[in-house]
Amino acid sequence: MTRTDADRALDEALALVSRDPSPHASGAPGPLDAPDAVRAAGGHRASSWSHAREAAVRAGAGVRARSHRVPIAEALGEVLAEPLDALTDLPSFDTSAMDGWAVAGPGPWSVRTGAGILAGSDRPEPLADGEAVPIATGARIPADTTAVIRSEHAREDGSQLYALRPVVTGQDIRPRGQECRSGELLLPAGSLVTPALLGLAAAAGYDELGTRPRPTVEILVLGDELLTEGRPRDGLIRDALSPMLGPWLSRLGADVTGTRRLGDDPAGAEALFEAVTTSTADLIVTTGGTASGPVDHVHPVLMRAGAELLVDGVAVRPGHPMLLARTGDRVDGRHLVGLPGNPLAAVSGLLTLAEPLLRALAGRRRRPRYAVPIQGDVPGHPYDTRLVPVLLTEEHAVPLRYHGPAMLRGVAAADALAVVPPHGARSGQELEMLDLPWASGGCFT
Repeated sequence: MTRTDADRALDEALALVSRDPSPHASGAPGPLDAPDAVRAAGGHRASSWSHAREAAVRAGAGVRARSHRVPIAEALGEVLAEPLDALTDLPSFDTSAMDGWAVAGPGPWSVRTGAGILAGSDRPEPLADGEAVPIATGARIPADTTAVIRSEHAREDGSQLYALRPVVTGQDIRPRGQECRSGELLLPAGSLVTPALLGLAAAAGYDELGTRPRPTVEILVLGDELLTEGRPRDGLIRDALSPMLGPWLSRLGADVTGTRRLGDDPAGAEALFEAVTTSTADLIVTTGGTASGPVDHVHPVLMRAGAELLVDGVAVRPGHPMLLARTGDRVDGRHLVGLPGNPLAAVSGLLTLAEPLLRALAGRRRRPRYAVPIQGDVPGHPYDTRLVPVLLTEEHAVPLRYHGPAMLRGVAAADALAVVPPHGARSGQELEMLDLPWASGGCFT
């Protein structure tokens, strides 16, 4: 992929800072801004990293919400489009919380002859004062029951039952409506459908849920230099992005409709234009071609398609040539995220633009922010945010080696990416962490 003069200028500036013994290189305050020609490719000013993420959230939140009704087993990973209200009291009748004995009145008690009360059985006969009956966990409590005595807390002697410790009225009985009453709000609209939510919905009597479907994504991998099998050879490299992006986006909660490879020739540019103008996916993700070289077709295609550039370059390393575009009208329009072609730079674009956009499109809340002290000094770019792969321990975030734009070795071993501000961070400084989806529970976080 062609590098621009601005790309080279940024790298030269970083190299100068890394050799500079001045306070700027060690994290002390420095200039707030750099010349526009250095700050961004193509002569324009790049968005700050935080502003780019906000733009992605606003873009997704502005799209008209869609909803459908699906069986609860198919709703996992989607978002509630309507509140989850209790359809019944939970529990819907008084139940035993333990295996043991249902007793009435003070002891000792006479044991009722016959079978005990099992879960799922019909309404049992009321207890007489001074009577006890065996009962299983989850079984209906007989009328006039004083308490349930756990099996290990009672002794049966012939037809008499004796308590081995004091009995408190109501003990080990789950009263009707203890968890909720019919009509009570269980979870609001916008809640992520997790396995626990599925269990709650089933317990509350739901067979279907009204949800917002997962956003759909089509992936277009651009480049003539990519091999699909075998070892790199003859100036060609393996396509590392196709195997990575689909599963990664799926873990972010997207429904990936397909991955295609397009060349850098005019036919590839035409195929890209057709995809941008005809794709039914909520989001197109492209890789490579976002700079201004002779075979970088993304900008010309977006201009030809009449797309609106919402983010055109981000002051972040790696990944600064990333972009976000709207390809239709504001409410019903679709979006395109252009990722750089280098693998770790593409990861940076996923976390900076694609993830917040997808969360907003799905109606999910923003991911909670948290910070962790960094272990060791971390050098910074003079003007841009850096995203550095880290391994999380109980106390620190440990920066990993192999974090160049084309490298995946570091991020493959990482739990998160640390957000390093311009000019770097001192050892012990708390830095914001961007969890990687496999390290944070996938799309159910």
